[in-house]
Amino acid sequence: MSYSTELVELAIAGDKLAFEQLLKIESKKLYKIAYLHMRHKEDALDVLQEATYKAYISIHQLKSPVYFSTWLVKILIRTAYKELEQKKKVIQLPEETIVGLLELNKVEDPSIDLSEALSSLDNDYRNVLTLFYYYDLPIRTIATLLGKPQPTIKTYLRRAKLKLRKTLGDDYYAKRLT
Repeated sequence: MSYSTELVELAIAGDKLAFEQLLKIESKKLYKIAYLHMRHKEDALDVLQEATYKAYISIHQLKSPVYFSTWLVKILIRTAYKELEQKKKVIQLPEETIVGLLELNKVEDPSIDLSEALSSLDNDYRNVLTLFYYYDLPIRTIATLLGKPQPTIKTYLRRAKLKLRKTLGDDYYAKRLT
């Protein structure tokens, strides 16, 4: 389900119902991203609620209605990072994400646990891999969401794949991840 820029413009103008409708449209995606970062349902819901509040009070700052979704996700990710910093948690992929990745790549019996390999990566590398492969986001969007230049995102992606290849072994990587 998508929305029109007119709906976003109404929300920017202060229409609470329009903002609520936009959140309903984006809710599944936002929850998945929050859960991806927080790893627990309750923490994900807390972060989602905080990000929603931040978006609501600052929607008038949104310069272009076309970028509403990107703007909202950026707020969510920054809120999750702040919460994780406060709790000093480690970001890990949820088990269902790993199962989904394994199913996508038709991995039936991995010799090395993929979740372990992914959790060994730096947060930046893990986030870029997840957003690029799991959410199928283009590099330009990932750069915007993470507040980093596109060449940096490309470097993170390349380095993350090299580290996975080293951790998982060339045979595993060539068969399963390329």
